[in-house]
Amino acid sequence: MSVIYILWLRQLKRYLRSRARIISSLAQPLIYLLAMGYGLSPVFKQAGMGSYIQFVTPGLIGMTILFTSVFSGIDLLMDRQFGFLKETLVAPVPRVWIILGRILGSATVAVLQGTLFLAVCFLAGFRCHNVGAFPETFLFMAITAVLFTALGSVIGSTLHDMQAFQLVVSFLILPLFLLSGAIFPLVNLPRPLAIVVCINPLSYGVDGLRQSLIGVGHFGLMTDFAVLTVVAALLVVLGSYLFSKIQL
Repeated sequence: MSVIYILWLRQLKRYLRSRARIISSLAQPLIYLLAMGYGLSPVFKQAGMGSYIQFVTPGLIGMTILFTSVFSGIDLLMDRQFGFLKETLVAPVPRVWIILGRILGSATVAVLQGTLFLAVCFLAGFRCHNVGAFPETFLFMAITAVLFTALGSVIGSTLHDMQAFQLVVSFLILPLFLLSGAIFPLVNLPRPLAIVVCINPLSYGVDGLRQSLIGVGHFGLMTDFAVLTVVAALLVVLGSYLFSKIQL
């Protein structure tokens, strides 16, 4: 268990030391918030859907967590390249503790990023419907972060080149974000699109965040929680297995 704590603390310190990483992780969702939140707000109101900033903020929090979580897998490749991973793997502890420490550390970083962006959204005019629902919000942020950090670990454990990792992840995360309902309502979708949205795990993270923050949901909180938990558990198991097979 001490190994999990040490690796969790290492990931957290790595994040806190990198101001550029913090700012760059917030820049893209902030651009979406300003450009789309204010730009599409009049159209959204005319359609009788209320404030678009209210609607899109949970989706952009999900986007922040997604990007931070999945790209954390590149730390695995960097540690492999610079030798830190070899030092870790020769420790007399099960490899599963090592990958769990990395996943929990990176997931904590993603939750911190999501929390920072939520604070920025409050400055931009976002208001939650019930402050008492914040524990649910952070629960969904945490499960979503663990899920996509585990996904990043799965990808990082199977690749050896950082450029290949960036290409694969860049190809993957944009469809995950755009087809999650983060920027559009999930009602009255064409059937093919509705099917894709339903099999996208980020859809349930965004829906859980949206329901806890503004009281508007599509799948239901219990469904969101159940799907995220099951998929996160499967990806953690898969990531642990692939990590255990790494050859240095």
